[in-house]
Amino acid sequence: MMLGKKRKIGRKIEEISVGEKLTFTEKIEDRDLLLYLGLTDDANPLYIQHDYASQTPHKKPIVPSIMLNGMIHAAISKYLPGPGSHVMKQEIEYMKPVHHYASVQFLLEVKRINEDDQTIEMQVHATNEAEETILLGKLIVCPPHKIAKIDGQALDNF
Repeated sequence: MMLGKKRKIGRKIEEISVGEKLTFTEKIEDRDLLLYLGLTDDANPLYIQHDYASQTPHKKPIVPSIMLNGMIHAAISKYLPGPGSHVMKQEIEYMKPVHHYASVQFLLEVKRINEDDQTIEMQVHATNEAEETILLGKLIVCPPHKIAKIDGQALDNF
């Protein structure tokens, strides 16, 4: 619990503009994969066993798609719109697998702002080192809400 501690909150809906973009690159390392697989208890041999993956069309172990989603969600939570925001809906298509040790470049772009329901629509596009598209998608994101002053009722949940 962090009562009384000031937290940095991301940008509210009125501070965001259509056309804003965020690019970032993630390199997939063994430690990241092992942490993810350990946290989720996912033992899919396609993700970790070179001997198994070599017998598939992928030829090498691949990165779980949901791990790529996590990178997108983390960027939304950290940068655009930032802390206090969350993804409400996503539609993502995975065009190519991502192999271990790959670098993935992501581009997030604000496509629409809906002030009625306080959401923004974002497009995501990611490419591999060969600049091939590996995923495309659309997300509906709720930016941080205006924070009300703490009063007696605000503490009822504690």
